[in-house]
Amino acid sequence: MDSDRFVVISGCSGGGKSTLLAELARRGYATVEEPGRRIVRAALRGGGKALPWVDPAAFLRRAIAMSLTDRVAAAATQGWVFFDRGLIDAVAGWEFVTGENALAALGASHRYHRRVFMVPPWPEIYRADPERRHDFAAALADYERKLDVYPALGYQLTVLPKASVPERAAILLQALGKCAE
Repeated sequence: MDSDRFVVISGCSGGGKSTLLAELARRGYATVEEPGRRIVRAALRGGGKALPWVDPAAFLRRAIAMSLTDRVAAAATQGWVFFDRGLIDAVAGWEFVTGENALAALGASHRYHRRVFMVPPWPEIYRADPERRHDFAAALADYERKLDVYPALGYQLTVLPKASVPERAAILLQALGKCAE
């Protein structure tokens, strides 16, 4: 699998990842929606219990499985594929919730592009919603963990500035060696 073209956008919940992914999709790039949002929507529609505030371990098991499936589907596309979070975020969450060590094994066998883009905490735009029920303090703690997890697995972090969506997209594409559009 040509994982060097799989680019992760991670960072603080409510920091603008999904909006940035929408901009990249508008520009013609393949994108993959955050697994957590899809899982929560499905659980809320169908009365499921795999919700981060009900059964975090079940939620994260599904997020890991969905992330693996997303990678297989992305392999069928051409060019850059931008992931809103991904396998490493899910496995890091699993380790945090369960205490089980899984990152070393999965992180080594399922690589992404060496540069990971992080959206920083941005309290001015953070909003809880029916799919995001945790508070800003929990989002910040998760962000801080990611700042340690990715470099420990050999990834280089680029923290995107608090800027307009088109500016963020241009910075990201330039960092990947592409001309900003």
